[in-house]
Amino acid sequence: MDFETAVKQYEDLVRPVFGTLIPPSYHKFAALHYAAWSGGSFVYVPKGVEVSMPLQSYFRLNAPGAGQFEHTLIIVDEGATCHFIEGCSAPKYNVANLHAGAVELFVRKGANLRYSTIENWSKNMYNLNTKRSLVEEDGSMTWVSGSFGSHVSCLYPDTVLKGDRSKAEFTGITFAGKGQYLDTGSKIECLGKETTATVHSKSLSKGGGTAIYRGVVHIGPKAQGAKVSISCDSLMLDNESRSDTIPDIIIENDNIDLGHEAKIGRIPDENIYYLMTRGLSEEDAKAMLVRGFAEPISKELPLEYAVEMNKLIDLEFEGSIG
Repeated sequence: MDFETAVKQYEDLVRPVFGTLIPPSYHKFAALHYAAWSGGSFVYVPKGVEVSMPLQSYFRLNAPGAGQFEHTLIIVDEGATCHFIEGCSAPKYNVANLHAGAVELFVRKGANLRYSTIENWSKNMYNLNTKRSLVEEDGSMTWVSGSFGSHVSCLYPDTVLKGDRSKAEFTGITFAGKGQYLDTGSKIECLGKETTATVHSKSLSKGGGTAIYRGVVHIGPKAQGAKVSISCDSLMLDNESRSDTIPDIIIENDNIDLGHEAKIGRIPDENIYYLMTRGLSEEDAKAMLVRGFAEPISKELPLEYAVEMNKLIDLEFEGSIG
């Protein structure tokens, strides 16, 4: 339901948690968000309920020079399961727009939440969204993210594995085209014992675009037996583009297992040549290889969203978005 209705009708659910994961003091954009907060979504899944169909919300910014400051709050109670899909877009204007939303996700004991996002912003958008989740004992949190468009994006979904044996998985892709600076990544905070986290990130850059991945991992002193695996693959499609991988890892105990892998490269000429010998043009061959690069992310989405994401990748490759 919309957030304003939730505040009025379900104050007993909203008040105890609203603003606790992302307080106004979290950073300056969080402070701006609460100062201008308007609208958003609220979801509560009762204990033991398994929501069989994905829940969906869509946010669109339709005014030039405007800002969007929606707040999403999801509570998945003990033993419950939910998949939430968020879509975001904005048409192109001659002046800049700002998106500074906030997402707070609470995964109770033994619950499972899957949060998927497809963003298709115009190239005049500053996308400064903040997302955090708190996972309790034996809970599971899965992020799936596709970030396209915008002039500047700064987005780092944060998962706090508070409970013992809690789990997190992040799978995401970004595509930075001409004039774009996409500074994205993920953050994992392991606080409970025997926590597990897996991060798979992919980025593409073309036409002088910049794609940066920041992988932040904090393993606390009580997080004995934590296991974290991070992989980041970056594909640059020309000589003008840039891609950086910036790990930030803090480990406060010696009984953990952590792996970090980063690869940056270009499409091999022999792969393009092989496809051209099978009748494809050079551009079609490159586009097919790019879609193959993104396939591990698209397969994590429902079919209709996977098709949409592949179309966005094709449009970005052609330089047609924004």
